Amino acid sequence: MNVEILHTALKTIQLEAESISGLANFIDKSFENALETIHHSRGRVVISGIGKSAIVGQKIVATLNSTGTPSLFMHAADAIHGDLGMIQLEDVVMVISKSGESPEIKVLVPLIKNFGNKLIGMVGKTDSYLARESDIILNTTVSQEACPNNLAPTCSTTAQMVMGDTIAVCLMKMNGFTGRDFAKYHPGGNLGKRLYLRVADLYPQNAQPSVFPSSSLKEVIMVISKSRLGTTAVVDENELLKGIITDGDVRRMLESTDDISTVKAKDIFNNNPKTVQPETLAVDALEVLRKFDISQLMVVNEQGKYLGVLHLHDLVREGIL
Repeated sequence: MNVEILHTALKTIQLEAESISGLANFIDKSFENALETIHHSRGRVVISGIGKSAIVGQKIVATLNSTGTPSLFMHAADAIHGDLGMIQLEDVVMVISKSGESPEIKVLVPLIKNFGNKLIGMVGKTDSYLARESDIILNTTVSQEACPNNLAPTCSTTAQMVMGDTIAVCLMKMNGFTGRDFAKYHPGGNLGKRLYLRVADLYPQNAQPSVFPSSSLKEVIMVISKSRLGTTAVVDENELLKGIITDGDVRRMLESTDDISTVKAKDIFNNNPKTVQPETLAVDALEVLRKFDISQLMVVNEQGKYLGVLHLHDLVREGIL
């Protein structure tokens, strides 16, 4: 292995880690003011930047939007060619820059101030133009870049990214943003399904196998085979769940019984089935299946009425597992 390359890799990680830990020194009154300004604003957060800082700004906007703080991105170069029109009176504007001296920033900042919007500068040099003109400063100064020439934005963009995440997480706390809120903004994909999908979304597509306690063994086997779920519920005349019979119960009975002509459902059913209600989150139902190492759950309402079967395969198909 190339020792020099490995050393460079480890040094890069070390420098980037230091750029993050150094941010702890900048979580101060100015940081608190920035949070309070955004939290109490009746507008949105408009984030702007140029170059790599612009890319970081887009990521921060995405994080804020997904965690309940309405935000949008405005490229600093495009702002002076019409995009300034996206800024509304009550918006808070955040401009991100390492140097705080980029020509585009120097053109943009006076225009924002003329609009009367609160300006937050996320900047790596506190004596820069952007820092002097900002109402609030978010300090993201780093001692050096990981780049061997100390030029390419590496540690500085890492610090910007982490500062953006810190703001987003703090705002989540201030806004009382919950997992249920998160699910509203992430309805798609496996993440959304884990937060949003409920048992009621899954079990109705399955068969609803059931027998009575007095049903014969033949009836039990036919119902289990027809449903293709490997199980059947045992219910009373009011459709209240009394128990469950799985194909494993049938096999074990056949292994231990010579005369099966008189066997009824009541002779082999489990009268303590694991149940779940329709409003239960699918991911919580999965935890029950895992805990008891089973493949099916009987779905019942609050009164114990049998509604259907949730199978492990339903969760696998939806990508919950």
